[in-house]
Amino acid sequence: MNYQTQDRYLTAAQEDRCAPRTKLTIPGQLRASGGRAFQTVVHDLSISGFSAAAINRMHEGQMCWLTLPGLESLQAQVVWWENCLVGCAFSELLSPIVHDNILARYSGEGAYRPY
Repeated sequence: MNYQTQDRYLTAAQEDRCAPRTKLTIPGQLRASGGRAFQTVVHDLSISGFSAAAINRMHEGQMCWLTLPGLESLQAQVVWWENCLVGCAFSELLSPIVHDNILARYSGEGAYRPY
């Protein structure tokens, strides 16, 4: 992703959303509809969605499931894919309590802290 695209994404990530996104680093698994799960890293998260690494092309509107450590799979829909990054909207908003617990566990220095 070039810097101009990245700057546009960082700006857009905070606009027209039901909740602000928080930058963090969370290891997880992502599975597209009809595909096999693969390891990913979530780069930002809000109660309405996330962006994550996705080497294989994902298509707008495609259903997928994100699994984070200690949580059940979360259904989402692909909103965009660009240069091995995917942005998805959760099918159901993430509970604010679950969201806050994830932030408490993974935000900060971007370090993975297993509990």
